[in-house]
Amino acid sequence: MSAPAPDHARPVLDGSSLFLLDDLPLDGDEVLVDGPEGRHAVDVVRLAPGEPVRVGDGRGALVEGVVVDAGPAGLRVRVTARHEVPAAEPEFVLVQALPKGDRGPLAVELATELGVDRVIPWAAARCVTRWREDRIDKGLAKWRAAARAAAKQSRRPRVPEVADLMTTRQVCGELADVDLALVLHEQARRPLAGVELPDSGTVAVVVGPEGGLTDGEVVALRAAGAQAVRLGPEVLRTSTAGAAALAALSVRSRWS
Repeated sequence: MSAPAPDHARPVLDGSSLFLLDDLPLDGDEVLVDGPEGRHAVDVVRLAPGEPVRVGDGRGALVEGVVVDAGPAGLRVRVTARHEVPAAEPEFVLVQALPKGDRGPLAVELATELGVDRVIPWAAARCVTRWREDRIDKGLAKWRAAARAAAKQSRRPRVPEVADLMTTRQVCGELADVDLALVLHEQARRPLAGVELPDSGTVAVVVGPEGGLTDGEVVALRAAGAQAVRLGPEVLRTSTAGAAALAALSVRSRWS
């Protein structure tokens, strides 16, 4: 019996677990979830034959199936449906200044759960945390692992991209190509709730560091086309402000 053809409609998510494979087979009646994912499924989640699961590649390809066997080799899944999940509209990009301590992965985790599609780590002038040249790869690895884990937890078939660390000049270059760029600023008069959102294209949200944006950064971001907006009267941590903004944007676009 041939495997089901891919369905390009967005599947309705239920409570079944999601596992990610970098190389998801494009066809076939069964999928083997092996390696770390398979060990996690068998030893931690303790899935048993007959239970429903989803397996994706993190880029939109998604398999629905039923566990056939769970053992030392991993999780063997019988395919019942295949989907090609389209990217959500509009695309959400978060430009996140490096938070202090270990709050960077937290910011990525929250943003992933709330719908971000791309995260840009930003070395803003007043960042307390600095990724030295020999620590950039380690920092990026932590952020990317947080995005992958959060995508699985929230059952997102697409794992957000975490870009390389960028300077202010590079960030401004990125903003010049988006459809709507917003900078969260506590002194801004315009509320985020009052901004008109595009139905498609790319919406970017810029979140500064704990010490705030410098005057030069504000000027540069505005010159790149960004609008300064505020979330509300409270001042949020840089690690949670992006997530709050994404939630507000999702309510007005994707979740409506």
